[in-house]
Amino acid sequence: MLKGISPLLNADVLHALQSMGHGDMLAIVDTNFPADAVARETRLGRLLRIDNVSAAEAVSAVLSLMPLDTFIADAAARMEVVGAADVVPQVQEEVQAAINRAEGKHWPLTSVERFAFYERAKTAHCVIQTGERRFYGCFTLTKGVIPPEN
Repeated sequence: MLKGISPLLNADVLHALQSMGHGDMLAIVDTNFPADAVARETRLGRLLRIDNVSAAEAVSAVLSLMPLDTFIADAAARMEVVGAADVVPQVQEEVQAAINRAEGKHWPLTSVERFAFYERAKTAHCVIQTGERRFYGCFTLTKGVIPPEN
């Protein structure tokens, strides 16, 4: 255990977060997402896992260390519900609340059509699969910067 670091963040996830630079994106996905196949196409090239937790818990853990990118409008994105792009399921509402808490303000999730989301995830630095079993528990987060103290 390390002080101040969520115990949900295992060594592999911590290494991936540290390896990412400004503008690099990661995908946090549910148990139904084709995570292994998509992860093989990412920069890291292999799947990471945070098992037995919800999407919101995983997002909270990641955002406890990683700032979101303030230079782009889609630094936080969600997979759209097929045939109902404006519907926001409870799992996505929970992740929205986790993002808002982490950023200290409302930070809207942009929506990405399902197949476009798959393609987007392939361009990520890594894919982290959670234990989220509810549908549409799939998100991308783009890493920002931590400014100097002065």
